[in-house]
Amino acid sequence: MGLPQGDGGGTKTLTKPKQKLKKPSDYKVILLNDDFTPMDFVVHILQRFFKKDNSEANRIMLEVHHKGAGVAGIFSHEIAETKMTQVNQYARQNEHPLKCIMEKV
Repeated sequence: MGLPQGDGGGTKTLTKPKQKLKKPSDYKVILLNDDFTPMDFVVHILQRFFKKDNSEANRIMLEVHHKGAGVAGIFSHEIAETKMTQVNQYARQNEHPLKCIMEKV
């Protein structure tokens, strides 16, 4: 018994289409200005939750104060969400209206 006609007897290789892996999106964690939260509390937040040194924390705090918002850091979705929640809860516990949001980069 022979091979079927026209088959050539070769081996065919099946290839899967290449999947493009997409890097997960990053998110900016942003502090929003208000007229009541003390500047030193904003600096404290930046040092406690975002591990900023005093100089960097003051720079970001002044950006929040003068421009209305400042980026505290850029993180994966899960980390950004956790930090945002922690900051908002901590601000409320300390009776400050400071608001922290996250925004896709």
